[in-house]
Amino acid sequence: MSYKKLLFFFALLGSLFVTAQQKDYAYKPVNFTSVHLSDNFWLPKIKVNNNVTIPASFARCESTGRVKNFEMAAAHSGKFCTTYPFDDTDIYKTIEGASFSLSLFPDKKLEAYIDSLIDKIAKAQEPDGYLYTARTIDPLHPHSWAGINRWDKERELSHELYNSGHLYEAAAAHYYATGKKNLLNIALKNADLVCSVFGFDKRHVAPGHEVIEMGLVKLYRITGKKEYLETAKYFIEERGHFNGYDTKSNDPWRNGAYWQDHIPVVDQREAIGHAVRAGYLYSAVADVAALTGDEALLKAVDSIWTNMVTKKIYVQGGAGAVGSGERYGDNYELPNATAYNETCAAIANVYWNQRMFQLHGDSKYIDVLEKILYNGLISGVGLDGKSFFYTNAMEVRHNHLPGGLEQERSGWFDCSCCPTNMTRLLPSVPGYVYAQRENDVYVNLFINSTASLTVNGKAVDVQQQNNYPWDGDLKFIVSPKKGTLPFTMKVRIPGWAMNQAIPSDLYSFQSAANQNISITVNGTAVDYKIENGYAVLNRSWKKNDVVEVKLPMDVRRVVANDKLKDDAGKVALQRGPIMYCAEWPDNNGSTANLVIPSSATFTTEFQPSLLNGIVVIKSEANAVLVNNNEVKTVKQPFVAIPYYAWANRGVGEMTIWFPEKIKSVDILSK
Repeated sequence: MSYKKLLFFFALLGSLFVTAQQKDYAYKPVNFTSVHLSDNFWLPKIKVNNNVTIPASFARCESTGRVKNFEMAAAHSGKFCTTYPFDDTDIYKTIEGASFSLSLFPDKKLEAYIDSLIDKIAKAQEPDGYLYTARTIDPLHPHSWAGINRWDKERELSHELYNSGHLYEAAAAHYYATGKKNLLNIALKNADLVCSVFGFDKRHVAPGHEVIEMGLVKLYRITGKKEYLETAKYFIEERGHFNGYDTKSNDPWRNGAYWQDHIPVVDQREAIGHAVRAGYLYSAVADVAALTGDEALLKAVDSIWTNMVTKKIYVQGGAGAVGSGERYGDNYELPNATAYNETCAAIANVYWNQRMFQLHGDSKYIDVLEKILYNGLISGVGLDGKSFFYTNAMEVRHNHLPGGLEQERSGWFDCSCCPTNMTRLLPSVPGYVYAQRENDVYVNLFINSTASLTVNGKAVDVQQQNNYPWDGDLKFIVSPKKGTLPFTMKVRIPGWAMNQAIPSDLYSFQSAANQNISITVNGTAVDYKIENGYAVLNRSWKKNDVVEVKLPMDVRRVVANDKLKDDAGKVALQRGPIMYCAEWPDNNGSTANLVIPSSATFTTEFQPSLLNGIVVIKSEANAVLVNNNEVKTVKQPFVAIPYYAWANRGVGEMTIWFPEKIKSVDILSK
């Protein structure tokens, strides 16, 4: 049986388990295995992930002792040899990423290596399904973050259920990619244990670091076992009921807000606490709301999303402003100098925004997803595929960042959640391109590709031809396999192409532009209406019908809400979905001294040999210089590069927000 037929067989088998499901997302993504990329932006990144990042991640799991921890757990002998009790998840996440990648690039050697790791994981699992090397190696002397008994410190430090969640996510990806059940059986055995221990009439705890909720939902989708969904819902509803917190304290650790555990989730209306945990929780809330029809959870996650997008997201899609606790700050607390922006938080927010679209079918969620994906997420991995940012800065001034923040990429971290998280996100990108609801096909992302879809029981191919994100000319070739096929194609018209920098007033374009979005079908202009941000094209499609959409790609000045004090009097630059920054190698060694006057005009140029091929923005800026205590301003050429590509040429200054006028000499200090 061929690889694709095998994949289809097991996907079909999985679907048979869930026929009893009565509720689910109304808008369903087209599986990533049905979308085959051919573009020059994402496909090279996914190939680097496959050829460099995943092998490097596995190698580092070996060299740092992460694999050895499983071997020692199987032998019940030795001493846990890495730093954190959640280090097990680096293997799980890399297996998940490698499984996605196997579906795109079949590799028998990689598949065999994954099987060898799964064998070690199986041997480390205790007879009742418990799997946590930081305890199993030496149960009498577990990791200092874990209590003497299982799950004693789950609410705070142990990450026992967090480990389980990433195991489930990896198992689901591996099962769908290969059809094998060796990792899935390990996950199911652990999940059965978890479900037997925790519940409304059993042991009470809200997981300290969410992700198990998402994982349980995936196991439920595969097996149809209602206990998995019920336990996921239980873990969500258990939050906010612990009486061990000091509810009068403003300290997020003492009042439970750090864990999103301060009040019941149904009463929460604000993105709060550790930003990665938050994104995983909100993703799971969307899952459970969709699968159960829980209106209170739906209302909560809608409100929390609105709070995030109106008050708590950076202009390049980063989230989690406060380094102390890697967490969301107060409303409008988005400082540039100390911005944290963990890469994992960006990844979690992609998961969350995709689910929000699946709930509501509104393009605003994909607008936010696109902003994160093209900017504050892929900035987290270097162009070499093996150097990373844990945090993603908003500025580097005078070659300095506050303690703990990074201006130089690293190959690995003691807490290496971000590199291994990146391995699983990148190869899943094809799964965000299309979605369907009944006979409606949604085009969410613009990536050169060929997709094989089924509409009303009939096969149709959709081919994209474009040079996005550098060019706004989009072409879609629609080809039913047989005859004609009536359906509605809904093409997202990005908010940035409709004078909306983000779906709120947090950021806006400094001036409105005449955005004329032309759409033709087979060369003839068509009138179209827009519904929820999508151009609606309803017709009977025949083979090789051609849809062309022209999006404006002007350089736009972005300004911030007046409540963002750090950005007052400044502009950021955006072209298409890409946010830009200035970096030292292109601007006479410094960027903190640059002023972009309101009179400046911009040109663009594609430079194929720079940073793997990018469009740069060029202009003329005023550079403020200090020499012998004399301040002077000189005009000099200005070059901006995509934010995601910074810090690939050494250490130096970087700026996203540029003053239009000189208001102080603070920017001049050396």
